[in-house]
Amino acid sequence: VGNYKRTVKRIDDGHRLCNDLMNCIHERARIEKVYAQQLTEWAKRWKQLVEKGPQYGTVERAWCAFMSEAEKVSELHLEVKGSLMNEDFEKIKNWQKEAFHKQMMGGFKETKEAEDGFRKAQKPWAKKLKEVEAAKKAYHAACKEEKLAISRETNSKADPALNPEQLKKLQDKVERSKQDVLKTKEKYEKSLKELDNATPQYMENMEQVFEQCQQFEEKRLRFFREVLLEVQKHLDLSNVASYKNIYRELEQNIKTADAVEDLRWFRANQGPGMSMNWPQFEEWSADLNRTLSRREKKKASDGVTLTGINQTGDQVSQPNKHSSSLSVQSNTVQSVQSSYNPFEDEEDTGSTVSEKEDSKIKNVSSYEKNQSYPTDWSDEESNNPFSSTDANGDTNPFDEDTSPAMEVRVRALYDYEGQEQDELSFKAGDELTKMENEDEQGWCKGRLDNGQVGLYPANYVEPIQ
Repeated sequence: VGNYKRTVKRIDDGHRLCNDLMNCIHERARIEKVYAQQLTEWAKRWKQLVEKGPQYGTVERAWCAFMSEAEKVSELHLEVKGSLMNEDFEKIKNWQKEAFHKQMMGGFKETKEAEDGFRKAQKPWAKKLKEVEAAKKAYHAACKEEKLAISRETNSKADPALNPEQLKKLQDKVERSKQDVLKTKEKYEKSLKELDNATPQYMENMEQVFEQCQQFEEKRLRFFREVLLEVQKHLDLSNVASYKNIYRELEQNIKTADAVEDLRWFRANQGPGMSMNWPQFEEWSADLNRTLSRREKKKASDGVTLTGINQTGDQVSQPNKHSSSLSVQSNTVQSVQSSYNPFEDEEDTGSTVSEKEDSKIKNVSSYEKNQSYPTDWSDEESNNPFSSTDANGDTNPFDEDTSPAMEVRVRALYDYEGQEQDELSFKAGDELTKMENEDEQGWCKGRLDNGQVGLYPANYVEPIQ
């Protein structure tokens, strides 16, 4: 009696399990969304790095195909997230709402119906069981009383002090107790027989209510199986045609990379095959031939435009992201530190994430596609600002009309390799002396500890505190 409560509790457990399954799917959907966002961010950042970097031609397209793959896979995972939340999650939520009905006083209607059904089916049999227990208790008490009366009678026969009248009372007591035993035994057996007769009907009634609970639980179990199969289909991208196409297309893009074609393109656009601008006779002009200071030369070199470049020789019909009018920008940062590691841990550098991302985008490799190269050149020692005459103090390449600044000790943040003869080279962590403040082009004049004087990018150092 009362053990049906375990079956009734299963209904409440079913409602809670629906919540658990919804929470499980919701967490997975959130993971899919975060993964999709990270793929998109990765693809965007590395696409910029590759496009700015020195790689070119068909191999560049093959490399960029990985970023396209990431963007497409990101879209698929966003679709997975949408399917999990819009279909599976909502389906469980609606099924739970239809299957479980809350009552005003708390609990579920299905729970109360099951409990009432079990209690109604059990009530007649429980009543008879109670009668059996009472009859058994009365019978056992009569047996105990009979045994006690017989014991008293036996003891009284050995006691000479008792008169015949008292002995007669004890004997009568024994007789009455024997009759009570017979009556209570008969009643006990009768109630037990009635209980046995009522048991089949009791079992049938309880079985009916139990089967109703089983059917309700079967609906939940089958529903869970159905939902889990749908979740599996939404998560399994191996059977999605577009997912297979992504990697089929990626493989094709990689296989189309052709070293011979790329080398022909580079020869035609950047090598001997490109259009040459051979020196031609030019009339003298006072404006063109006046002496320029080094800083004026740097300003003049900004934005030099080479126009009318017509491909000659072996022409390669390869898409070129550089236009025929090639603009050569001044190299504000001539080179990037060669020892930079894009996968270095944030803890090792102490920089913020945003600073590190900016550094990665700027410092792709040793140079960028649009990097300009110095046009000034000379093979004469007399034109070398760091020749022996400088060392003797006869001339100073930095004798300009700038006001001297106070010398400040600074520390290099990155490796820098001088691109021109009047530029310093140093490693990250080296210390040097800043002799002049930053100019308009972002350059400073400094002196290394070995006495060498030259220019360096201002943003490559920091003051020593």
